[in-house]
Amino acid sequence: MDNSRRNFIKTSAGAAAAPLILPLGLSAQDASPKPLRMGFIGMGKQNRGLLRNFMSHGTHVVSVCDVDQTRLKDAKVGVDEQNAKKGLDIECVATTKYEDIIARDDIDAVCIATPDHWHAIPTVAALRSGKDVYCEKPLTHNIFEAVTVIDEVEKNGRVLQTGSMQRSSKEFRVACELVRNGVIGEIERVECSFGDPGRPCDLPEEEMEPGLDWERWLGPAPKRAYHSILSPRGLHNNFPRWRNYREFGGGMVTDWGAHHLDIAQWGLGMDGSGPIEVIPPEDPEAKRGCTLKYANGVTVTHGGGIGVEFHGSKGVVQVSRGKFALTIDGDEKYRALSKEDKSVTSQYTLAEREFLETAEIKLYKSVGHVPDFLQAVANRTKPITDEVVGGGSAICCHLMNIGYYFNANVKWNPETNQFAGGTGDPAWLTREYRAPYSFG
Repeated sequence: MDNSRRNFIKTSAGAAAAPLILPLGLSAQDASPKPLRMGFIGMGKQNRGLLRNFMSHGTHVVSVCDVDQTRLKDAKVGVDEQNAKKGLDIECVATTKYEDIIARDDIDAVCIATPDHWHAIPTVAALRSGKDVYCEKPLTHNIFEAVTVIDEVEKNGRVLQTGSMQRSSKEFRVACELVRNGVIGEIERVECSFGDPGRPCDLPEEEMEPGLDWERWLGPAPKRAYHSILSPRGLHNNFPRWRNYREFGGGMVTDWGAHHLDIAQWGLGMDGSGPIEVIPPEDPEAKRGCTLKYANGVTVTHGGGIGVEFHGSKGVVQVSRGKFALTIDGDEKYRALSKEDKSVTSQYTLAEREFLETAEIKLYKSVGHVPDFLQAVANRTKPITDEVVGGGSAICCHLMNIGYYFNANVKWNPETNQFAGGTGDPAWLTREYRAPYSFG
């Protein structure tokens, strides 16, 4: 399914991403392209980096949004300074309400890097308003939201890129091509290494941070008192730990699982599908050991090891950021797992040269995650981690957390995205949305 779905959108790996669009309804002969105009929602550490990346590719940032005045003002000043250096007569509008960005007809696309519980609502609003979306991973906070986002992209004919950027890194593509082309034989199991599942938020109350709209920060999540672990004070340069708590994220199962389970899906060729069963660990208190089982019998287990490990009948492929190894019939042919080993680039390049030059299956080659999105927007094609990819990988993460949260062995139908065989509770697929925050 992955191959056929992408055949019509493959482009040259060397093609330059052009952040340019045509006015609606005009052909290339009718009008000159204009720079993509973007709004950024959530101005923490992640989106500040993304903003710089997008601006370096020629996009015009015309609005930024955050519920914290310190982060908001810093983002606006930074954008205005960069625009001035480039001689652009553009003032970046700062707002505490994402709705202000959605309402603007002169904004073509948005970049969303809020806490997870605030991903889906502005994403859906942007899609319905005719905007393209780059949204950080995990694409959604729960399965209901993932299904909703997938449907809304299709209904509105928009482009969506999920921030699971490992697919744009060559070591992961080479690893998955080795797996997909049978270099290590029939795949029997996959192990993914990341941290703990989410846990309920039990943080005590702290004195409120001045300039923070805490009500808006909470949004659809349950009402609770402020704590700086959730929304750090001032202009922080770390990734806040709201992600550890179920009300706002899903622990490392959704945070890093959205990277590594995404690679498992890619290597198994399961984009557009998914597992059929969730098997919890035997110990209900365990924070490792939950397993997703696929229709072909392959299992994906949350465990230790190196990033993502594909175990086949003839060998093993190990891959993580800056790490790669290939073992065939007990012979470790290529290895870059520690500082003492050869460079990761040399190892995956040699493996690609030896095993993949004439391979039948060639996976999507991204020009870089942000440029890939810009290229898809310009060409009206699917990017490398579109809504089906990002939504499906998020669903895998959420299913794994269901196994941990409820110690539940459940059957799953990946075609309908519903529990099967009389297992599971539909309430586990969604959350109670605190008024007035909903999809409208």
